[in-house]
Amino acid sequence: MDDTPSAPVTAAMSRQSTQVALLVASAFFMEMLDGTVIVTALPEMARSFGVNPVDLTLGMTAYMLTLAVFIPLSGWFADRFGTRKVFVAALLIFTAASVLCGLAEGVWTFTLARIAQGFGGSMMVPVGRLAVLRTTPKQHLIRAIAFITWPGLIAPIIGPAVGGFLTTYASWRWIFFLNIPLGMAAMALAWRLIPDGDERHERPLDHTGFVISAIACLTFAYGLNLFGNVEVPTVLATGLVVVGIGFGVATYIHSSRHPTPLLDLSALKIQTYALSVAGGSLSRAVISTAPFLLPLMFQIGFGLDAFEAGLLVLAVFVGNLGIKPLTTPIIRRFGFKPVLLGNGVLFAATLVGCAFLTPGTPRPVLLLLLVISGASRSMQFTSIATIAFADVPQDKMSGANTFFSLMFQLSLGMSVAIGAVCLKLASLILGHPSGSLTLADFKVAFLLTAALVIISLYDSVRLPANAGASVSRKT
Repeated sequence: MDDTPSAPVTAAMSRQSTQVALLVASAFFMEMLDGTVIVTALPEMARSFGVNPVDLTLGMTAYMLTLAVFIPLSGWFADRFGTRKVFVAALLIFTAASVLCGLAEGVWTFTLARIAQGFGGSMMVPVGRLAVLRTTPKQHLIRAIAFITWPGLIAPIIGPAVGGFLTTYASWRWIFFLNIPLGMAAMALAWRLIPDGDERHERPLDHTGFVISAIACLTFAYGLNLFGNVEVPTVLATGLVVVGIGFGVATYIHSSRHPTPLLDLSALKIQTYALSVAGGSLSRAVISTAPFLLPLMFQIGFGLDAFEAGLLVLAVFVGNLGIKPLTTPIIRRFGFKPVLLGNGVLFAATLVGCAFLTPGTPRPVLLLLLVISGASRSMQFTSIATIAFADVPQDKMSGANTFFSLMFQLSLGMSVAIGAVCLKLASLILGHPSGSLTLADFKVAFLLTAALVIISLYDSVRLPANAGASVSRKT
């Protein structure tokens, strides 16, 4: 008997997976935007609370750390209660916490609300991605993942501009109140679109695994966050990162021995998944340094104001968005390995090009370079995220998705740290005082990030020619 789905059934499955992917992308965009949008609103928020703007970084840090600490629990919750229920509950928590953020009257109430928001976000995106992976046929995975990844590229670029607009023409509180209609609409759509047919797994909670993974994520993520603070000694930030790595190793050893580990790392034996976690994490981190390095270079090195610098960076956004319709056809035409290698080299070349930009560079040339850079970073981002699940069997999808989500969040945190470290190394190489940046420092920093991109391609070189063929149809 032929069990192959008929054309109408396949088309219905494709429509449903696309709708779920768009829903999860919207939730991811809401989470990512909330992580970046308040940057330009900090001075006005500080005036409302009667504190210094630097005091409010506590809320930003608390949000980021809560995301990292609780992501490992997302897979267990999804397996225990079902993806639809957990995703809707996460949306509810995130939306309610957004209301509390908008109503906050002081630093501590705002910070507590951000922690609650971070907890909701830690379940929202990983469980949403799992829903996409469970409802999307392999042949449609590239398109679905492309939808999910664009918020991670776009939100950091447009977030500060959106925050500045709302703060200037309305109130900083609307940054959070806008999540109310978005969250309510997402909850209604999630309940209708996401099937509730998950197989439940009554596995016990691995308490030890949660504690040591939480310590690993907390110290590693916080250490990375401190690299971007010029007032914090580098040795402290490095020490925390080392402690985080140590507990990360302990988590790996524990997970390999525990019968029902919180973090199931067995998918790391699959080469395509391991690539996305190892070299892919480094690549994602470097990709995300652009929203950090480019505005700084345009303001400090070119002497532009914040608005002009922001407008130039929007060219990267144009490239990100413009390449999306071509992502799936390109991967299907050439396959994952050639795209990862060829596009990776192109992205590194655009970083080298950024190193040689000057205030006298013709604007059309500068904008063209940024558009190409945006397109190449988008292609690399999507390719890495898609190949991660190309060969993962359905029974390992939950554990693979949880660990991927954790590494994804940590790699975003690494982006600022990599940019800050590259600038510090540039100052040392050029003999400039730390904190006294010049255009030459940015030139060296961009060359260093280009070198990191080339290093991240090592895992791609080792891939077989037909890697991920079940997804790309490239045989």
